[in-house]
Amino acid sequence: MLNVALPKGRLADKVCRALTETGYNVAPVEKDDRRLVFTDGDNGIKYFLVKPSDVAVYVERGAADVGVAGKDILLEYEPDVYELLDLKIGKCRLAVAAKADFFDELDRPLVVATKFVNVTKDYYAKKNRPIEIVKLNGSIELAPLLGMSDVIVDIVETGTTLRENGMKVYEDIVPVSARLIANKSSYKFKKSAVDELVGRLRSGLGIQ
Repeated sequence: MLNVALPKGRLADKVCRALTETGYNVAPVEKDDRRLVFTDGDNGIKYFLVKPSDVAVYVERGAADVGVAGKDILLEYEPDVYELLDLKIGKCRLAVAAKADFFDELDRPLVVATKFVNVTKDYYAKKNRPIEIVKLNGSIELAPLLGMSDVIVDIVETGTTLRENGMKVYEDIVPVSARLIANKSSYKFKKSAVDELVGRLRSGLGIQ
């Protein structure tokens, strides 16, 4: 049995569609009946539904053999896992955004609100720009509007929320998409099952 960690939320729908298109049965997952563990006996797979930011933890610690995690999570936490495949779904970007009238005052540290602390530190270190980080977990767009920060570093998909709040993207940091990751020991001992999953996803999704 191959244990697969799937992210809850918006990405779950896209991942389930991808698995369905490649012949896996995820119908029980899509029923949303509050269960957290589902079994696809025909394909020898057990699915777990977990918080997106926790997928890599489950995989790294071996509770799941493989999982689907956003590239943003992998960059932020740098888990000790194998990154096997870019699924080309859940595409967005990590970006710097601010109010439309933002002006960077270079004579003082830039105040940045974000939940991506490590990515932000690395990004601005490479630019040799001193910063002060305000760690937030949600509604990050509020920080510049309330004077808590100069800019934010966050996931941007369509930019609609930013525009509706008088903000815009100033710099793109890195493109983000869903990645299939594997526990290193699992990849060694369940290699054939993992490789089959990778192959079917690659073929079904038309990934070169």
